[in-house]
Amino acid sequence: MKTLNSLFFFLFLSFITTSLPQFSHAAQNDDDVVSSTSIAFATLGRSSYAFDIYTLPINAHPSSEIRLTDGNSVNYNGHFPSPSSLSLLPHLPNQSPPTTTHLVYVSERNGSSSIYLDTLSNSPTESKSRSILELVSTESNRVRVRLVGDEVSDARVSMKDRPSLVGGDLIYVSTHENPGIPRASWAAVYSTKLSTGSTRRLTPKGVADFSPAVSPSGVWTAVASYGEKGWDGEVQELGTDIYVFLTRDGSNRVRVIEHGGWPSWVDDSTLYFHRRCDDGWWSVFRAVLTRKDGEFGVEVNRVTQPGLHAFTPAASVANKSFIAVATRRPGSDFRHVELHDVVSNRFTELTRLVSPNAHHFNPFISPDSNRIGYHKCRGSTSDRKSNDLVLENILSPLPKISLFRVDGSFPSYSPDGNRIAYVKFPGLYVMNSDGSGVQNVLTRTAFSTAWDWKRKGIVYTSIGPTFASESTKVDIISINVDEKDPSYKTLTNGGENNAFPSPSPDGKWVVFRSGRTGHKNLYIMDAINGETGRLYRLTSGPWTDTMCNWSPNGEWIAFASDRENPGSGSFEIFKIHPNGTGLQKVIHSGSGGRTNHPWFSPDGKYIVFTSDYAGVSAEPIANPHHYQPYGDIFVVKADGSGIRRLTHNSYEDGTPAWSPKFVWPDDVEWPISRSRCSFEDCHWLNISPSRDSNFSKRQCAR
Repeated sequence: MKTLNSLFFFLFLSFITTSLPQFSHAAQNDDDVVSSTSIAFATLGRSSYAFDIYTLPINAHPSSEIRLTDGNSVNYNGHFPSPSSLSLLPHLPNQSPPTTTHLVYVSERNGSSSIYLDTLSNSPTESKSRSILELVSTESNRVRVRLVGDEVSDARVSMKDRPSLVGGDLIYVSTHENPGIPRASWAAVYSTKLSTGSTRRLTPKGVADFSPAVSPSGVWTAVASYGEKGWDGEVQELGTDIYVFLTRDGSNRVRVIEHGGWPSWVDDSTLYFHRRCDDGWWSVFRAVLTRKDGEFGVEVNRVTQPGLHAFTPAASVANKSFIAVATRRPGSDFRHVELHDVVSNRFTELTRLVSPNAHHFNPFISPDSNRIGYHKCRGSTSDRKSNDLVLENILSPLPKISLFRVDGSFPSYSPDGNRIAYVKFPGLYVMNSDGSGVQNVLTRTAFSTAWDWKRKGIVYTSIGPTFASESTKVDIISINVDEKDPSYKTLTNGGENNAFPSPSPDGKWVVFRSGRTGHKNLYIMDAINGETGRLYRLTSGPWTDTMCNWSPNGEWIAFASDRENPGSGSFEIFKIHPNGTGLQKVIHSGSGGRTNHPWFSPDGKYIVFTSDYAGVSAEPIANPHHYQPYGDIFVVKADGSGIRRLTHNSYEDGTPAWSPKFVWPDDVEWPISRSRCSFEDCHWLNISPSRDSNFSKRQCAR
């Protein structure tokens, strides 16, 4: 079922494509990349999130939990705006009935995040407000308006995050501006005046800011920021500092706290934040700021003590005696929201009493301090239709390329573009390109897929453990997915981590990586008889060459390699002729960065890949666990020029594959029922530090 956004995109795309003489696989110009094609990729666990925003009373029985968002898409990182801020917005009543709740939040709908304002009432007659910018939808007790979306940034795809509505201005994070520096985050704080739509950047150029919080007066904004030092590749804690600047224009920017994130103001001189201490525990701290002659002074004290993880604090403006925090306690597999009395140092449980076996994220408190909000996975409790998808269309910045997130890994398109093979651990699946006709063709643990160009229905994959050492037994097989009972043929017999097969366009050869010499290098073997037919070595060296892909014209093989810094975990993309000549580096992500999983476009002129080229877009601790809390999909010309970012979010997008045909961007419902919300919290929270470990007085004792 299309929403207004997908319908608009459909009509817009129809207008563009029907104005062309015919569909073409050749690039028209630098902006076209490859006309009328599709790209599919994976996002680990993303289809199971199904977040909604909920609220609980602080001083009442916790069974009175209320779901605030509509049970569609992924809704997260909410904010209760103050009555004074709402009174400054056009077309909203100056005084709302007592039963009305206003909520500002982020929602990912049709693969693009926007910021919305919902007005909810216990009585349908009380929802009288109309759109500020755009009326998106109405329910009997709800009016929703889009405050900021892609239309505000000239249709540039971007991520939006952590909004605050202050004095008629919306303060939020966006990733719509390219800093022009490899491996630098695009995350920056912006302010949009909702009465006019005018937007200004508050973050200095060349700097990345995360998790903005506006002081109660609206004068100051605090952010977690790299400053000018940049990202060092850490994926558990970003190592940010806290800066404060004037909300009106970003001026008077000062670093007030070294080592901290997720700031939350209680008044204009006091804020809370979190950091991971040297004793291993995530803890919340309080900072009291003083300002004299333009200089900030700060006194920092640890609020939550060792023995539990506490993070993403929310301060109460109306009641300074407590804060709300997300916690992970020893022995618990879930994070929960608790109140912490900062005077008595006591915790009061909230969400565990309602749903003990669910994760609860990023609390926020109502202006009157009577209610607490948070987001959690709605799971099977939703009264809405399931939105588990085999394919989820993602808003594309290139209108003649449709993007699809696959509910699995390592997708690949058949040569005619009509089918997709993919891995859903531990099996291999095949489906139609519209997501229908899902078929399980292999139940063994498999990874990577590729279709034979000439033999219909033949798919290559690797069976065995993923991300394993050179000596691990992994073999390449071919399988005819059109057989009634598909059987497979083993093509390698060495067993030393043979993986990532990619057949040649003439159907005669398969390139793959193997650890048979003690290092993972590239080899080429006979496509039908495997290495017993013929085998020769393509690359050689004490490094890792992997994730290879043969170009459609047969001239090049692209692959990822750490050959310039073996063993470092830093990968770059290279290409080489099948005869071993002409080695060229295509692109890298900056010092220590990763570029992986290259795949040629149908005309061979471009390569799609996944990379941390755009750094991170959000604090990892505020999100569920991903294999890596970074990674987006990019395309680049085969000569390494003209890089373009395709996806914007806080997940890891990976394993992209290019289709030879265009698939219309329609959502397809998952055809079978399955469990929901089966994702993990950040894995580094699963190990509890020792209570007796020493910790740095400089960082954690004050």
